[in-house]
Amino acid sequence: MTASRTTASRHAPWGGVMALGLTQITSWGSLYYLFALLMQPLQRELQIDKTWIVGAFSVALLLSGLLAPKVGAWIDRHGGRAPMVAGSLLAVAGLLLLSQVSSAWQLYAVWALLGVAMAMTLYEPAFAVITRTFPRDYRKAITVLTLFGGLASTVFWPLTQALIDGLGWRHAVQVLAAINLLVCVPLHLWLLPGAQPAPQPAASATASAAPTRSHSLAEVLRDPRFHLLAAAFTANVLVFSALAVHLIAMLQAKGMSAAEAAALGAMIGPMQVLGRLLEISIGRRFSAQAVGVVAMSLLPLSLLLLALFDLPAAGFLLFALLYGTGNGVMTIVRGALPADLWGAANYGAVNGALAAPALIAKAAGPLVAALVFSATGSYGWVLAILIATGALAVALLLVAIRWRRAAPNAM
Repeated sequence: MTASRTTASRHAPWGGVMALGLTQITSWGSLYYLFALLMQPLQRELQIDKTWIVGAFSVALLLSGLLAPKVGAWIDRHGGRAPMVAGSLLAVAGLLLLSQVSSAWQLYAVWALLGVAMAMTLYEPAFAVITRTFPRDYRKAITVLTLFGGLASTVFWPLTQALIDGLGWRHAVQVLAAINLLVCVPLHLWLLPGAQPAPQPAASATASAAPTRSHSLAEVLRDPRFHLLAAAFTANVLVFSALAVHLIAMLQAKGMSAAEAAALGAMIGPMQVLGRLLEISIGRRFSAQAVGVVAMSLLPLSLLLLALFDLPAAGFLLFALLYGTGNGVMTIVRGALPADLWGAANYGAVNGALAAPALIAKAAGPLVAALVFSATGSYGWVLAILIATGALAVALLLVAIRWRRAAPNAM
């Protein structure tokens, strides 16, 4: 049975991409995007300050970042089926436990468990699976996968808000656990490959930017480009993570109701998909580095608009267009660059190491924003700091690209 599943996955690898796409929508929507809608219900019911509530989510993201290199290295050796099935089962258990929390320590313990689930189910393990399945066309496959993932907030923010309004937040979380059990577990179990041979570069490879050989993690860690890219991605992700948790509250601070803010926030998902469609149709004419500079620059620009104006509907659409497009394309850039620069054979370990500080920043972002808000009582200062951090990320990426051009044979 196992052999037949593995063979089928190899004969129809795009079926695995479609399966991963559906599970990414579910995992991102029910684990990552859930928290923004639970902040206020948790604060009211548990009588805990917002900073402490956000801290529990930060613990989850911190654990996800720390575990990313280990999960990636496992996938390099053994394939993605086992960790992704296990991660989905942990997500089911964690969501059921979340629906029962009644104290701060329980909240932190449950989100720690959900952080382990995130490390095994979100983009990093999925990208590692795809890069091994498509060693010469990974950028296209990653783009297709992220087309699905970009719909997570669009699907799950309105769905989860409707469940909370109709059932209460505890029963809503139980429904999300059931969705993970019925969607993610069987798809990961039946449609993902197990162990695969390490991808080998071929003379006929179409990706001109691909290196002639794959580098070990030890070699990559000696490359200055790795540290510059890690710093750029870390600053960029910190901003996005802060917005993912605080955007609904920021919009409510502009006078929107919770339902209106959730609906407007859900519009960012289609803009992410639009950005990824542009990448697959136009962006592939350019290097991932050049596309990354443009996409990364859209983040501080979009936040500047959000900070300067009390946005009417048309203004919010412009913010959502720039913010969502940049975020959508940056996901592809972060997934493709490690294989472009250092090869596919050790992609899981290399991408995990590159993603680890960014995932730790993802944990810090919501907490930093909450602390700034608590100290100033204004989201204006929060936005100012996020704009500066986004601009720093662009500068670091430009230095990394210039370094590469100046010393293309650094390794």
